[in-house]
Amino acid sequence: MIPMPSSATTAADATARKRILLADDHAILRQGLAALVSREPDMEVVGQAQGGREAVRLARDLQPDVVVLDVSMPDLGGADAAEQIKAERPATQVLALTRHDDQGYLRRMLKAGATGYVTKRAAADTLIDAIRNVLGGGHYIDPALSAGLIAGSFHRSGFGNLSDEGARPPLSQREEQVLRLIAWGKSNKEVGAQLGISAKTAEFYKACAVEKLQLRSRTDILRYALANHWLDADNAPE
Repeated sequence: MIPMPSSATTAADATARKRILLADDHAILRQGLAALVSREPDMEVVGQAQGGREAVRLARDLQPDVVVLDVSMPDLGGADAAEQIKAERPATQVLALTRHDDQGYLRRMLKAGATGYVTKRAAADTLIDAIRNVLGGGHYIDPALSAGLIAGSFHRSGFGNLSDEGARPPLSQREEQVLRLIAWGKSNKEVGAQLGISAKTAEFYKACAVEKLQLRSRTDILRYALANHWLDADNAPE
């Protein structure tokens, strides 16, 4: 006879698993995503929504860690849904999953509070990587989006001038080092360990940098980093 797991073990496993809500108006795609995510031992799909309003309601009721949200949905678009979800559940991460790869949709979703943007043409493991990245406090932009597309997006949203050395406010070498690592999703503790400084000192340099650049949120830091090509593959931290 195969031994059944104890209730204590089952409860512990359930607690450790990250809660994922899927929102897409195409049932077949949504079911495929559910099967993909459910294969991961540390994730569980706690709900599925076929429209934006339902996604907002389920995010409120189910309190997921991540909402994978289609950009184009009936009754309430992805950007509006993302704004409502973040307003009610700031700790919930929003990951946009879309067929759109133009700058307008990318800019709108980031402004709405999304911390990830994946196109539906991406490989299956790309979505899982993106979910893990935003769960860890980082950001994820689908590699299929060209650097020129991203740069153009942030130029139009008011960050383009920050990519010019002569236009942006001057950062000290340490401030830039810290902000680069923060943009890659590193915590203050991780930044401090990599640079040989304390977490409090890392937080101090981060505060100085964002004040100089007038960045108000993690999304602003991401926009600035993208505009300056800090998130290009060849600039990845070791």
